[in-house]
Amino acid sequence: MTDPLATDPPYDPAFPAGTPAVTFDSGGETLLGVLHVPAGRGPHPVVVLLHGFPGNERNFDLAQVLRRAGYAALVFHYRGSWGVGGAWSWGHVLEDAAAVVAALRDPGLAATHRLDPRRLVLVGHSLGGYAALMTAAADPAVTAVASVAGFDLGAVAALCRADPSARAGWVEAFAGELGPLRGTSGEALVAEMEAAGDAWRLGGLAAPLAGRPVLLIGTGRDAVTPHEVHHDPVVEAYRASGVHLEHHVFATDHALSDHRVALARTILGFLGTCR
Repeated sequence: MTDPLATDPPYDPAFPAGTPAVTFDSGGETLLGVLHVPAGRGPHPVVVLLHGFPGNERNFDLAQVLRRAGYAALVFHYRGSWGVGGAWSWGHVLEDAAAVVAALRDPGLAATHRLDPRRLVLVGHSLGGYAALMTAAADPAVTAVASVAGFDLGAVAALCRADPSARAGWVEAFAGELGPLRGTSGEALVAEMEAAGDAWRLGGLAAPLAGRPVLLIGTGRDAVTPHEVHHDPVVEAYRASGVHLEHHVFATDHALSDHRVALARTILGFLGTCR
C-alpha cells in the first residue's frame, strides 16, 4: 500500500481523480466549495474539512492527503466569507455546516461524484473544530468527528461575561480579523457568543456524541486556543461519557505550522479506525 503523504496513486482511466468546484444552498445564499475526488469506482467515504475564523488556513494539504488515501474531501466557505454572499455569524457557520452535510446525502450528488455519504466524517480546525463537534452532535448519522485546536465558543463566552477586560480583548481580536468577512463586527460576535452562553460549550456535547469515534487535538504553544481552556476540559467531559475518544496535545502553534505531517498521520490513523 502506498503512503498517501509521499506517493500519488496510480491513474485510473475509467474513474480518474478530479477536483470539481461545487456549490451548496444555505440560508438563501450559495456556498462555494471544492471537492477532492479520489481515483477509483468508489463509492468513496467523505470527509468535510471545516475551516476556522476567518479562514486564512483552510487545510488543503489535508484534503490532498485524504484524497490520496481514498477519501473524498470537501472544503467550502461559509456565508459572508471569502466572497460568498450573506452575513457572517457563528450561528450561520453552524447552519451552513449542517446544510452541506445534508446536501452531500443527496443521491444525485453522491452518484455524480462517487461518494458514500453513509461514511461521512467531519474534521475541523479552530472554529471549524467547534462547528464539526456541534454539527456531529446534532446529526447522529455523522460517522465520526475530529476537532483540531477547537475553539470553545461557550468557554470564551463565560470568560467574557466574567471579565470586562477579557471581553474587550476579544472584541478587538475579532475586529482585527474581519478583512475577508462581511456583515459583522467584533462587538456583534462577542454578543452572539454571550447570548448563546453555556449551550455552546463543547463539553456539553458528550451525551449526543456518545458511542461515536471522536478525535480531539490540542495545541501546546497556542495563544488562540490554549489547551487548558479549549481542550483539556472537553477531554475530561468526554472521557467521563461513552464517547470513543482519542486525544493528543501537540507542541505547536494554532495553525499546527510545524506539525502538518504529524497532523495528517494522526487524522489518517483515526479514520482508519472508523471504517
